Amino acid sequence: MAAASSTCYSFGRFVLKTSQVFIRSKLSIAFVNKKPVLPGHVLVSPIRVVQRFRDMTVDEVSDLFQIVQLVSTEIQTYHRSSSFTMAMQDGEEAGQTVQHVHVHILPRKAGDFERNDDVYSEIERHNNKLHVDKEGGKWRSDEDMAEEASALRNLFDKIHTQNI
Repeated sequence: MAAASSTCYSFGRFVLKTSQVFIRSKLSIAFVNKKPVLPGHVLVSPIRVVQRFRDMTVDEVSDLFQIVQLVSTEIQTYHRSSSFTMAMQDGEEAGQTVQHVHVHILPRKAGDFERNDDVYSEIERHNNKLHVDKEGGKWRSDEDMAEEASALRNLFDKIHTQNI
């Protein structure tokens, strides 16, 4: 477990407030999304800013996916969803827009998209909006994100939340 908490985390060129983070392990964090595709859409990322999956250490990969498994299980239950979509875009041609490895976790329910695979197009649109919001949509407030992260933090034991 990491020794001391930070006041913020780097996520590519973005800064995450600790209030947006709901899990911190030794090498990874899980945090709420500024503009979720679906309710409960969260992200898991290594703490170290690493641009590509291939550049992660074995320990970082292991830790990241242990946290993805933990978070996806709890998020699915919390949002009363029947399934979840997990997605990672690794590299520009794959649609990666934030230059920091991260996994999207989206709780899914029957009928949330007309065609099931439309979720991937929506994730791509979502990522493009991080840079230019062509539709004039609203970003979530820091307060709204902190409230969601606080609720999620309560789902996890102290081992995963004590050093946020």
